[in-house]
Amino acid sequence: MSKRDYYEILGVSRGASDAEIKKAYRKLALKFHPDKNPDDKDAEVKFKEAAEAYEVLSDQQKRQQYDQFGHQAFEGGGFGAGGMNMDDIFSQFGDIFGDAFGGFGFGRGRSQRRGRKGTNLRVKIKLNLEEIVNGVEKKIKVSKLVNAEGIEFTTCSTCRGAGQVTRVTNTILGQMQTASTCPTCQGSGQVVGNRPPGVDASGLEKKEVVIPINIPAGVEEGMQLNMQGHGNSAPGGGTPGDLIIVIAEEAHPELIRDGNNLHYNAFVSFADAALGANVEVPLVQGKVKIKVDPGTQSGKVLRLRGKGIPSINGYGTGDLMVTVHVWTPKRLSKEERQLIESLRESTNFAPNPGKDEKSFFSRMKDHFS
Repeated sequence: MSKRDYYEILGVSRGASDAEIKKAYRKLALKFHPDKNPDDKDAEVKFKEAAEAYEVLSDQQKRQQYDQFGHQAFEGGGFGAGGMNMDDIFSQFGDIFGDAFGGFGFGRGRSQRRGRKGTNLRVKIKLNLEEIVNGVEKKIKVSKLVNAEGIEFTTCSTCRGAGQVTRVTNTILGQMQTASTCPTCQGSGQVVGNRPPGVDASGLEKKEVVIPINIPAGVEEGMQLNMQGHGNSAPGGGTPGDLIIVIAEEAHPELIRDGNNLHYNAFVSFADAALGANVEVPLVQGKVKIKVDPGTQSGKVLRLRGKGIPSINGYGTGDLMVTVHVWTPKRLSKEERQLIESLRESTNFAPNPGKDEKSFFSRMKDHFS
């Protein structure tokens, strides 16, 4: 089942501003909030769907990826915004609800404590042309922060587990109350009590982790894919960061990429161009022979349909464009020179029979020398 368009879910145009996207999400979130729709599975689905759309469209980098590649940019091996649960939503977007639910903003009796989010990791993966055309599964080793085994958390004494501290200031208008993130626990409501050696103050330690990733066919140089929740862990069981995969392409020795099309320069002799020949052309996998018709001119482009790169959005496959170049030798034997001199006299070997044969051959030599 294909996913709905994120802009359609929120009811905004593709050119909508950040403020318009936030306003649209808040309207839907309040409409389908679990506290307003208890035991309503359909409302819960729409609540999560709206949160997923907002998570992508409110992030400029993710929005750019989505605008360019659609859902495909997030669907390879756990990429993207899918799989959000209620705790993820309330943790990340709780401030959207404001005081709509008893001043807590999270509903269901949740306190204002917010789990901290782990930092993102970024890795670069080099892919050859065959891997780009077919898609590939790779296993990468990443050094990341994880919650150490054996750590114990205690309630933060500064905020008493609320994650926020409240300050009361006297003004000419009376007392003003403000709340801010707790400086001791950074909003998690917990601090590390007992921690093993080598573990930092947040209860995290560095470990090498092997992560399998599925890269879809059609990715290109510089594209970034997100693996949600595979970045650094967050203290106190907060939301992990993301793993950002940056794609780098390895140059192919013979084929040149241009979007979803591939280009190949095929060099043929003057005799083959004049008389016709079968020319071997490399593909991403294997080779194929193509026919060069008699009288083919230098610069002619032959198209092999469907032999290029598949679109990452699933909109078909590009073509292989073969450009024929007539190769002119720089050195000739005495016999070869005599043969070509005899051909020069024939009007059939000039582009305009009977006119300027010498100029034609001179241009050919200058072009390929």
